[in-house]
Amino acid sequence: MQSILSVSQVSKTYGSGQKALEHVDLEIRRGEIFALLGPNGAGKTTLISIICGIVTPSSGTILVDGHDAIRHPREARSRIGLVPQEIAVDMFSTVGSTLRFSRGLFGKKPDQAHLDQVLKDLSLWDKRDAKIMELSGGMKRRVMIAKALSHQPDILFLDEPTAGVDVSLRRDMWKMIGKLRERGTTIILTTHYIEEAEEMADRVGVISKGEIILVEEKAELMRKLGQKQLTLHLQTRLDSVPEALSRYGLTLQAEGEELVYTYDTKAERTGITSLMKDLGDAGIRFSDLRTSQSSLEDIFVGLLRANA
Repeated sequence: MQSILSVSQVSKTYGSGQKALEHVDLEIRRGEIFALLGPNGAGKTTLISIICGIVTPSSGTILVDGHDAIRHPREARSRIGLVPQEIAVDMFSTVGSTLRFSRGLFGKKPDQAHLDQVLKDLSLWDKRDAKIMELSGGMKRRVMIAKALSHQPDILFLDEPTAGVDVSLRRDMWKMIGKLRERGTTIILTTHYIEEAEEMADRVGVISKGEIILVEEKAELMRKLGQKQLTLHLQTRLDSVPEALSRYGLTLQAEGEELVYTYDTKAERTGITSLMKDLGDAGIRFSDLRTSQSSLEDIFVGLLRANA
């Protein structure tokens, strides 16, 4: 699939000597939802700020839909919409005037029909004449997204878009992001809410200490790195795992009423068949069983530990 954003060997070292990014390479496909995950201070916001022309890189190149973002920042930036973490708008302006002003900043001709549709999509239509200072925190967050969409960007950056908003508003935003993707908008989001990436992303990138340590299809990542757990609900409570079963690495849960076996989904053999036989030989019976897959959060935490 064709790339709409290409980041090559981008590094950033501040005057203090602090290295924020080091030799970052990243290709974003046109029309995808890409989730960039990483702990605080990993370099997520710095990378976004460089791509959007807010911060100057120390080295490297960035192409936005074929336009050099360093040599021709205006052409590149006109294709990008940015929703930053902070609420950065004129609190005394109305919602409608804020969108019109933002569209004009990018040299776009007036298009009230487009702006009206953005307001309706984000449930802001009834607030179009309200001053931003009168809005709730969640509504202000919606205004930030509307502002970023006012000039019809091809790429939308969402930097922690649902930080500090309630669950219902978060779900509304997920739906809105899905609609944008259907219209062909490329979406790149950073988030601390791992379930957002797991719910929405096509691919996942993990950044740690200023370096991209992994980029992978979400489904493939979970297939390759995920583990499954087989939980057996025992008929008779156990105080400990019998020595004869030690090779399986079993753990007891629920005060000895559940026996848990963790196995690698990519292994040639899971060991479940032999486990069942050995359980029978040991006289251990179970009344029910269930399996569960590692979540993206489990995988993310494991990757960061490995890179510590």
